[in-house]
Amino acid sequence: MTQHRRRTKILATLGPATDPPGMLDALLNACLDVLRLNFSHGDPSAQVARALAVREAAERVGVEVGILADLPGPKLRIERFADGKVQLRAGQRFDLIARTDAPPGGVGGVGISYLGLPNDVRAGDTLLLDDGLLQLRVDQVEGDRIVTEVLNDGTLSDRKGLNRLGGGLSLGALTDRDRELIEVAAEIGVDFIAVSFCRSAADMEEARAIARRHGSDAALVAKIERTEAIENLTEIVLASDAVMVARGDLGVEIGDAELPGLQKKIIRESLACNKAVITATQMLQSMVDNPIPTRAEVLDVANAVIDGTDAVMLSQETAAGHHPLKAVEAMARICVGAERQFEMVSDFEKAQRDLDRPDQAIAMATMFLSGHIGVRAIIAMTESGGTARYLSRFRSNVPIYGLSRWDGARRRMALMRDVFPVAFESAGLASRDAARRSIRLLFDNGLLAEGDRVVVTSGDHMEQHGATNTLRLLQVGPEGCAEGLGEL
Repeated sequence: MTQHRRRTKILATLGPATDPPGMLDALLNACLDVLRLNFSHGDPSAQVARALAVREAAERVGVEVGILADLPGPKLRIERFADGKVQLRAGQRFDLIARTDAPPGGVGGVGISYLGLPNDVRAGDTLLLDDGLLQLRVDQVEGDRIVTEVLNDGTLSDRKGLNRLGGGLSLGALTDRDRELIEVAAEIGVDFIAVSFCRSAADMEEARAIARRHGSDAALVAKIERTEAIENLTEIVLASDAVMVARGDLGVEIGDAELPGLQKKIIRESLACNKAVITATQMLQSMVDNPIPTRAEVLDVANAVIDGTDAVMLSQETAAGHHPLKAVEAMARICVGAERQFEMVSDFEKAQRDLDRPDQAIAMATMFLSGHIGVRAIIAMTESGGTARYLSRFRSNVPIYGLSRWDGARRRMALMRDVFPVAFESAGLASRDAARRSIRLLFDNGLLAEGDRVVVTSGDHMEQHGATNTLRLLQVGPEGCAEGLGEL
């Protein structure tokens, strides 16, 4: 059996567990694709230091790895208790106080961070605390005080999250803090910026405008974790470069029973709109403490792979877990196993019609050709990574080598399923010469062998964005030379 090269990408979150010397190198040698900076935790300066460490480690190891800055968003939380936590009993009254001068909390109530909550709830609503572990029913609203009844016993501690079942909160996606952190992300030079709790395309457009204003060309990732985002899913996907199925808060707002179906829906919608998609949250949660995953976690990751997700993500498992390297290695094994057992077949009947861009048409023709005549690889000569993204939307078993002279383009391609970024200097080359040199490069690196058939996509003008208009079918000859079989 030939060795299977993993095509589903893996994101891992940086944190205290990844800070020890040598750990980043070990994680990159385990073939991580994107590293996540979670700006919800710690001082931004710590995340800046981690980003610099990633760039240095990637240079040492010799890999293309992207960096994703994850904005905290308007996380609604309770404030602090006088004694750190309280024990609540079903049936008791518990008040939520929307005042900046609310006293430290106790068994009778606690302050909240979102002062507009009394305007967003009404009697009969269910509020969920600590990822749904505690439930409160709203009895009445008295000015800045929300009077609730506790529905189940539980312990509640400082700064736990608060959601309304069914969503409907009016707070926006981007806070003033997020706007400041986008500037920090731009200064770092991150490759992706994730917008938390987005509600509409306008949220993504605002984040993009701020990023561009500060000189960042980062791809924008929409985190789908609110009921409103599901209602506006298509417009959000179209306004984004990538989408994240953020299953934590989404599961709390809509209920666990609806989550599996919605995950599949979000993945399908993202692929249909030619956008990359990440599946995240608690994928290998038991590995925070344990060295091996549960069977249920294995099935969860594998099902996301089979559904067609571009990437799967580790959060606490690598940021604060006891076995960060083992978690990455386990994730990689599960992805490879799922890919090997489930053959992807492109359904061209469902493909987009009335294409208005030549690079999209070339991508579709390339995937159709590769699926019907059998090729060893697809080589996409690209400036921005756009052609590789279109190619990767047609799930297949053919690896796509995205060749670009731009570091940022290669790091953005690191998120795309089936795409393997490769540094290639195309400036000054005619497209035919570039195609032949690219084959020789891959041959010299052991990625192609004599006799392999290859499809190469490129543009007549090699240094223009969106200019892909040529498809070549070539065969690898002796010593990596290219023999022409056809051109479109």
